[in-house]
Amino acid sequence: MKKASILMIIGSLFLLGLFKFPLWNIMLGAPQYPDPLGMNIHITGIQGVSEFDLQNIDGLNHYIGMKTIPKADEMWEFKAFPIVIIGMSVLGVLLGLLGFVGKVDYRYFLGWFILMSILGVMGMYDFNVWLTDYGSNLDPHAIIKVTNEDGTPMTYKPPLFGYKKLLNFNVSSMPALGAWAMFLGMSLTVVAFLVGWKSKRSPSS
Repeated sequence: MKKASILMIIGSLFLLGLFKFPLWNIMLGAPQYPDPLGMNIHITGIQGVSEFDLQNIDGLNHYIGMKTIPKADEMWEFKAFPIVIIGMSVLGVLLGLLGFVGKVDYRYFLGWFILMSILGVMGMYDFNVWLTDYGSNLDPHAIIKVTNEDGTPMTYKPPLFGYKKLLNFNVSSMPALGAWAMFLGMSLTVVAFLVGWKSKRSPSS
């Protein structure tokens, strides 16, 4: 059980990588931009991949009526997400320490993983809702109005995950280093559960 507890502690601490590295990355490439424009979405705000990327993206978006990229204090998520990550990391470390001294068993590790997975799905849902509003709630007085073949206004929602063509832009949306650190940490907690389960079945090992 001690090996499982150490894995649980390490896995939980991996979540803190989200305070250093971005969670998600969106890139926009087009012939007029040989160096693609990009934004890194952190749990504390949105930053440009390069110095003027956010400024250039906002400039392009203005012509088609999209909102400016929100500042950190304009979205409640950038206040709530850090609290959630710290809380889950502390909870995971606490469970690992309690497991190390025999106060809880391996099933709590799986419970932590399930709770973190639910929170992750909720976060992705919220992110997709924001992307939908960002790409479809357009200013009716925009300088440029583009319509679909059926005459309805074109929307510019970036993909939640993967690639999409928006006018002459190729848009990609992918997990960034912080997300991979979180996924690795969550995977380690599953390994911790399995190691704990195995040690319970084979006490001599």
